[in-house]
Amino acid sequence: MSGIEDTCVLRARGLRKQYGREGGLVRAVDGVDLDVAAGRTLAVMGPSGCGKSTLLHLLGGLDRPTAGELFFGARRVDQLSERALAQLRRHEIGFVFQAFQLLDELTAQENVELPALLARSSPRQVRRRARQLLEQVGLGERVSHLPSALSGGQRQRVAIARALVNEPTVILADEPTGNLDSAATLEVLRLFGALRAEGSTLVVVTHDERVAATADRLISMRDGTFAEDTGMANTCGPDVHLPAGLNG
Repeated sequence: MSGIEDTCVLRARGLRKQYGREGGLVRAVDGVDLDVAAGRTLAVMGPSGCGKSTLLHLLGGLDRPTAGELFFGARRVDQLSERALAQLRRHEIGFVFQAFQLLDELTAQENVELPALLARSSPRQVRRRARQLLEQVGLGERVSHLPSALSGGQRQRVAIARALVNEPTVILADEPTGNLDSAATLEVLRLFGALRAEGSTLVVVTHDERVAATADRLISMRDGTFAEDTGMANTCGPDVHLPAGLNG
């Protein structure tokens, strides 16, 4: 492939995350090397406690590594200031979580709008974009509903729309179907399939083989390291350059 498919959105070298606990040191992520190619879907599987969610949090700047290097495009993420890291997350990364993480007091539309408003986008444009996204995920008639009035599958679709509102470079999803029944899981799989067809870059941590089967590349983790890596090549071409102003 050529063009954007050959570029790296994320690159990790020797990435480690360690925690000191009673009884010894826990190596949650233990010296990982990883390239995430633009326009591709990467799935990470493994048993509970293997480090896959910790890896996703490191890739998304939600946690800082103990050691190693992490690049988002050409920018060294692990060296960014807290302010620059927050800006990177806000503008370039969309997050989807197992527990949805919607605000109960906000409507579906307001939940989708929130990240864009925090990024200081035009309120009028944000309202339009949020409505369009909710229509795209099949919730055009539910925009004024609170999360408590939505099913689990509908709440996750709101969360996916929220992840897309700032038009992120990459979408990181942590067990996005973990709390869903089979019918709702299929809804999310259809949405991920549409995103993949549009050329979005996704990294998905999952226990669900149906989710993993939709990926271009599958990595299995065990004890903080990669046990198996199948699919596309491990490396990709020239780095993607982020907009100016995201350095620390």
